[in-house]
Amino acid sequence: MSRLAPIVMLALLAACSSTSKRGGYYTDAGPAASPPSNLDRVADAKPRAEPLHRSANRPYEVFGKKYVPLAAVRPYHQRGVASWYGKRFHGQKTASGETYDMYAMTAAHPILPIPSYARITHLKSGKQVIVRINDRGPFHSGRVIDLSYAAAYRLGLLGTGSGEVEIEAIVPGARAGL
Repeated sequence: MSRLAPIVMLALLAACSSTSKRGGYYTDAGPAASPPSNLDRVADAKPRAEPLHRSANRPYEVFGKKYVPLAAVRPYHQRGVASWYGKRFHGQKTASGETYDMYAMTAAHPILPIPSYARITHLKSGKQVIVRINDRGPFHSGRVIDLSYAAAYRLGLLGTGSGEVEIEAIVPGARAGL
């Protein structure tokens, strides 16, 4: 049952994050009372080859929908709605077993390998960040990725809670990746 705990937690996350009528998030999922003042200077994740997490990349099911994570880091493009998750999950375990840090450049994706890296572009503003995929989600209809608070801040998504993005997987060592 402990292997399912991160997936159950992510399912709750998807149901709760970034959807309130108050500024784009539920009160308990929003920012901390005093976020760091240097969020605009949080560095992008640095892509590097890493061994894939054995259990976080197995097929799984949430809310009756089956997901089959990619078996290798490879080129991947997707467009859709990004949301973000904040203090409610700060300090909790991710699908990778790492501790979620809302002030790091990370994200949750339903099928990208864990760990892997992706360039996220906010289509409205053109702003970009590079995140490390270390979690599963979102499991909310119509969303393609859940970003950390810091990544959403850098992209300008905090106030609205979500926005249209393009996801481009980065293959470390590939010329087009960086």
